[in-house]
Amino acid sequence: MTGKKVIAVFGATGAQGRSVAKAILESKKFALRVLTRDVTRPNAPWDRCSGLGTEVVKGNLKDEASVEAALKDACGASVVTSFWGHLSKEKEVCQGKLVADVAKHLGLKYVVYSGLENNKRLTGGKLEVEHFDGKGEVEEYFWSFGVPMTSVCVAAYFENFLTMWKAAKAPDGDYFTFVWLEGGCFQKCFSESMALNKFPSGALVWLKNVCPTPKGTRSSQKITPEAYERLGFPGAKEMADVFCFYHTKPDCDVQLTQRLNPKVKSFSQFIPKNQGAFTGI
Repeated sequence: MTGKKVIAVFGATGAQGRSVAKAILESKKFALRVLTRDVTRPNAPWDRCSGLGTEVVKGNLKDEASVEAALKDACGASVVTSFWGHLSKEKEVCQGKLVADVAKHLGLKYVVYSGLENNKRLTGGKLEVEHFDGKGEVEEYFWSFGVPMTSVCVAAYFENFLTMWKAAKAPDGDYFTFVWLEGGCFQKCFSESMALNKFPSGALVWLKNVCPTPKGTRSSQKITPEAYERLGFPGAKEMADVFCFYHTKPDCDVQLTQRLNPKVKSFSQFIPKNQGAFTGI
């Protein structure tokens, strides 16, 4: 590695971790150590950047020894835990707590964690969203240890509309989206060492006919959480609870998002650049 301070990035082949790794490389302020379960994965962002101080390490959030080896001599870490790979809040909490334990043991200077709000705790049990609540528990565990940690609450990616959320009309014609954050905000945390407990998770927007029609028109219309839940796809109830939570107006500051990452895009900016993907909607 170079003489620069090392930032370890967990999950660097995933959508979020890849963005973080790219932002750190482009900053040229830190040496990058990427952790992945598959060191042979093609088209990773560090494939073209071997001369910029990139170190690739095989690591697994279920294995304490590999986590400790990955964080040894690192100044900071960007941590993304996984819910969707196993659909288990308990497993995700174990992953996060393991990193917190190791970070405390090694005296890591700074951790940026991809967290979300603990809906169950914040609503007194009225709402329960496992892929949020697990990350919220991990946040609280980090802070209880006194590990210097910033939680970045990242909303759903617009790119999801090009893959697993590729637009298709529901029976009532309704769609939804979030304002989102991207990897540049993680890199800003390390550059500025900002003493903030949370970054904004974005603003919820309900949309109908969200994509431009052939005539270029666009309209919006609200849908109730109950109607959304009745759409019936796997996870509809959990997502409906997410929307109910955001209607409680948690502490979200879009202007802070834009200050941390001036390159962040609005949905109206995203659509024209991906117009071809929405043809026929």
